[in-house]
Amino acid sequence: MISKVRAAVSGLVGSKSIKPSSQPDSCGTSEKEPPRSDISVPRTPCRPAFLCLTPQELQDCGDHTARVIVTPKTPEDLPWITGYAEVINGGKSLNNEDQACCDYVTVGTRDGKINDCSKEFPTSGQNRNEKQPSANAIFYDVDTEISFYYWGLFDGHAGCGCAMYASRLLHLHICDQLRDLVSILQQPESTPAPIYLANNNTIEQAAGTPTEEKKQPFLETSLRFHLEKQVLSESLVIGAIENAFREMDKQIERERATSKIDGGCCALVAVYLMGKLYVANAGDSRAIIIRQGKPIPMSEEFTPETERQRVQFLGFLKPELLGNEFTYLEFPRRIQQKELKKRMLYRDHTMTGWAYKTIVEDDTKFPLIYGEGKKARVMATIGVTRGLGDHDLKVYNSNIYIKPFLSCVPGVRVYDLTKFEHDANDVLVMGTDGLWDVIKDEEVADTVQTIFASHDNKQQNRYSLVAKELVLQTRGVPKENNWRLPSGSQASVDDISVFVIPLAGLRS
Repeated sequence: MISKVRAAVSGLVGSKSIKPSSQPDSCGTSEKEPPRSDISVPRTPCRPAFLCLTPQELQDCGDHTARVIVTPKTPEDLPWITGYAEVINGGKSLNNEDQACCDYVTVGTRDGKINDCSKEFPTSGQNRNEKQPSANAIFYDVDTEISFYYWGLFDGHAGCGCAMYASRLLHLHICDQLRDLVSILQQPESTPAPIYLANNNTIEQAAGTPTEEKKQPFLETSLRFHLEKQVLSESLVIGAIENAFREMDKQIERERATSKIDGGCCALVAVYLMGKLYVANAGDSRAIIIRQGKPIPMSEEFTPETERQRVQFLGFLKPELLGNEFTYLEFPRRIQQKELKKRMLYRDHTMTGWAYKTIVEDDTKFPLIYGEGKKARVMATIGVTRGLGDHDLKVYNSNIYIKPFLSCVPGVRVYDLTKFEHDANDVLVMGTDGLWDVIKDEEVADTVQTIFASHDNKQQNRYSLVAKELVLQTRGVPKENNWRLPSGSQASVDDISVFVIPLAGLRS
């Protein structure tokens, strides 16, 4: 298993100056082992392999004062002529803590073999798979493999190790989670998933199972269990992505010391599989679809404010996690000793509105969630509530761990491309929070349309031109020892990474 995974990703995780392999990654073997980490994951900061940077270019893009915008050298470097651009922060951290991955992955059944691992990225109009008969399917013959396209942005914090690690392995965890579903996903979309899998992970009738002559249950049992919840294939894919994030986080926890995985990261992932886009987000990065010039949100941000009730509820259930230093209640501001016995505004995990309560001694502890907007923090430490890593993160100058309040499970939204007609100007825009901090969805849509209006549809690098323009607009220009937008307001001084993915070709 390890040797096959190593071979599959050798083009992806090799030298940062080498062009990535055009062969699809694959995890289809008969072994039930998850992706392993001993596959040349870099130990020092580097940039995505698909940028194919020379040593000099790598040095230039790390300059915080110049903040050079980097894009792929040719459109063919990424599947579906995906556009990409990035820029380092304005001195916020030593290195660019964003990472990115873009790949085409083949998924084989656990008991099958990959038919062909040497094909290049399929283009519009090409068949992705040639059907092979399977004796185990009960509806019709299915392939022993499926494929998906994958885009991932990883916004690191407190170091770049976690973002680098996840960018090399998360898509393999998604692949591994999908391996049990290969035959199921090829059934008609309206077909409910089997409640259990047979031993060979295929949909088949178990030997000796009665069909027509089923024993009738007692009346009370029949009344209680006469219906089965129907689970469709879309929900299976969502569950596979959610479990992949969990497994990735567990692997980071196990290997954080030996592999020197520092900090944590927000993760924004898009998976195109069998006609649908699955956008998974854990953190404060965001994605939008622009269709006919209009933005459509495809993710939600997970911050101390958006997840206040979940975090407070955990503090209510397990007060020992608060270390006798925090209160799970929220107040408009810190409580002072002189305010004891006064009635002040508050809310708890059950409330969306506010009410008044009489202040007691415990209320003078620091609030579990404190601050507003981008300044809101969990335990006065971290500004996001979902992501990967952060297993060693503690409240400053204490032994209180913050990880129990952080979730690695993403929110997943689905977009069915087969239900809409798309042209060359319809795109999915994915960006880290460095982009969205200073630009609105409508402004992104306007920029996309402006760039496309001045570049022919046949110009393949038009999507990278859009990504570059979005980064340029939000990075701003140096002025008075700071980075400013044309309006004079504060530009983004964070790392910025952007994917612009054309939707028209994905439907083919």
